[in-house]
Amino acid sequence: MLYLLGVLVVFVGIAVSIALHEIGHLVPAKLFKVRVTQYMVGFGPTLWSRTRGETEYGVKAIPLGGYIRMIGMFPPRAGDGGRLRASSSNPLHLMVEQAREESLEEVGPGDEDRVFYRLPVWKRVVVMSGGPLMNLALSFGLVTMLVLGPGIPAATSTIGQVSACVNEDVTSQDCAGQPPSPAVAAGLQPGDTIVSVGGERVQDWSDTMFAIQNAGGPTEFVIERAGTEQTLTADLVQRERMLVEADGTPVRDADGEPVTGEVWFLGASPEVVELGPVAATADMFTGTAGIVLTLPQRMVDVAQAAFGTEARDPNGPMSVVGVGRVAGEVTQDGLDGLVETAQERFWLLVSLLASLNMALFVFNLIPLLPLDGGHIAGALWEGVKKTWARVFRRPAPGPVDTAAALPVAYAVALGLLGMTVLLIYADIVRPVQIG
Repeated sequence: MLYLLGVLVVFVGIAVSIALHEIGHLVPAKLFKVRVTQYMVGFGPTLWSRTRGETEYGVKAIPLGGYIRMIGMFPPRAGDGGRLRASSSNPLHLMVEQAREESLEEVGPGDEDRVFYRLPVWKRVVVMSGGPLMNLALSFGLVTMLVLGPGIPAATSTIGQVSACVNEDVTSQDCAGQPPSPAVAAGLQPGDTIVSVGGERVQDWSDTMFAIQNAGGPTEFVIERAGTEQTLTADLVQRERMLVEADGTPVRDADGEPVTGEVWFLGASPEVVELGPVAATADMFTGTAGIVLTLPQRMVDVAQAAFGTEARDPNGPMSVVGVGRVAGEVTQDGLDGLVETAQERFWLLVSLLASLNMALFVFNLIPLLPLDGGHIAGALWEGVKKTWARVFRRPAPGPVDTAAALPVAYAVALGLLGMTVLLIYADIVRPVQIG
């Protein structure tokens, strides 16, 4: 029962996020007098709908997105009103012209000035960015809840504690015949900020830990102390520890379990600070953008895990099935004891929904149709062309023909469908292991 409750909470959270995303488009579109014929949450067969005024509001069967339907998304072809050329034999051309024809058929008498493509560039950007910005606002709101609730700690590259000896316990001062830790022997102190390890610059503690574990023997540390950089040499020793990736996440085996091994040991732990809402949201944005920018390689990794023996990356992409499974495990068993109290489980679900909304924000800004970013890019390109023409006193160009990019849009949509199917399959046969 608890498992189903967790799945239901995330399912409702995703549905609300999608619904509010579309409201982010709907409100400015209506404010700018564009005729909106449909507002739908989901795709496929309609489960429920009601018409209010000129807009049909409804819910569809497949909860993988949503849309609003505005008339005049595609401008007519210059010169001939945009009517389909019967003599055309190119399949791609026919597809584009058919879509343009259907778009024009939605424009009724009196709607000529209520079409989307006639909006000024800035208004089109506002309409199309309204959805992603709504998800950003939701993510920020949920992150703020986390900051005001349990807080969001972050490890810095500044040393917080130094172990007195090589027993690995930074809180123990009882060395009892053990040699001093490499950190103490090198002269490192709490408050020192590590700038580089073995000549490699580090940005945060994840970088620092990865560099230390893979350094070996005597290693130079450039630190900043009291505003001045110094170079110290630490003679690292080896210890059995959990292996980490470059981003600080544990290395996992084929079963998703953390892997341990002999690594180089310094004997220092980081200073931990509590992030504010803006810093925490920016950190989440950076991590999500990194995933999106490396999505092709990450999908290759997902495929290798789904059809091979590779472990899934716990920071990699998941489908709604994977997210639902994580939510169910959080509420049922606390991810095998990773979280214990009901309050901790609640905050983990809040964090999950904040991450999902950030993912919706970043992903929808990719400048490719049919994503919102594709429409924004088209509007901005039109603005550049019009500005160029105005500066050089040339005739004003017409609207950017977004219909011509439909073959690309269909290819992207097909790719997104394939990616969704692969992620769902992987989340069933080799789910992400967290904790």
